Amino acid sequence: MAGKIKKIFRDKGGVIGEAELEALKGELGDVLWYLAQVCTELGLSLDDVAGYNLEKLFSRLERGKIGGDGDNR
Repeated sequence: MAGKIKKIFRDKGGVIGEAELEALKGELGDVLWYLAQVCTELGLSLDDVAGYNLEKLFSRLERGKIGGDGDNR
């Protein structure tokens, strides 16, 4: 996935045409499948993971820590 996006920016100036969109759609499908499988193995739902991520991002926004590096901002 990252490799395909990198090549779009490197080789095509970031322009995503129909062929690139179709390729990325396939890659995103694979990522979604892997995520769903990991969630199943851990006993989590995709809703749980998405909700947790939104809470984390809103907390960072409220504390002015949305930018920068590190997991524990």
